[in-house]
Amino acid sequence: MKLRSLGEQEQGVICSATIACLRQAGKIYAIDPHPVPVSFDLRGRAAGMYQVQRGQRRIRYNPYIFARYFDDNLAVTVPHEVAHYVTDLLYGLRNVRPHGPEWKSVMQVLGADARVTADYDLGDIPVRRQKRYSYRCKCSTHLLSACRHNRVGRGAASYLCRKCGAPVACVEGEHKENTKCR
Repeated sequence: MKLRSLGEQEQGVICSATIACLRQAGKIYAIDPHPVPVSFDLRGRAAGMYQVQRGQRRIRYNPYIFARYFDDNLAVTVPHEVAHYVTDLLYGLRNVRPHGPEWKSVMQVLGADARVTADYDLGDIPVRRQKRYSYRCKCSTHLLSACRHNRVGRGAASYLCRKCGAPVACVEGEHKENTKCR
């Protein structure tokens, strides 16, 4: 199957569906959800993402996944991301879990399936690959992403094993992609 992105007409349909979903939520919850910017720049394995950066809210969609599974994403991903936005407006992001009961309630009110992830074949969809670093605790080996590894290196974070509760430590020489501990 040839990889394709979304055309302008399809993007327009998605934006219209997002606005319609926002209006529906506004009527139901008696709120005035301002239109949220929509972009089609998401990459990786997620079909959509609600994002707040420096106080700016936006919804991002993955144009490749949307193009391949357009109807399903229109029915599921659009209300999924709008529900995150509405949950943020109603409760504040810091006060709720991302897919917690408040979000599920908004999804139900919007008449959407409250699944958290979809099961798509993403074989030829471009994905972002991060280096992984080996860390060891008392009971097993863990692969930490480059972001987490860098946080440990700066002394900004430390991580504990979920099974044994022991701190994880970088293992020299056992890294995926031949990287070194700092």
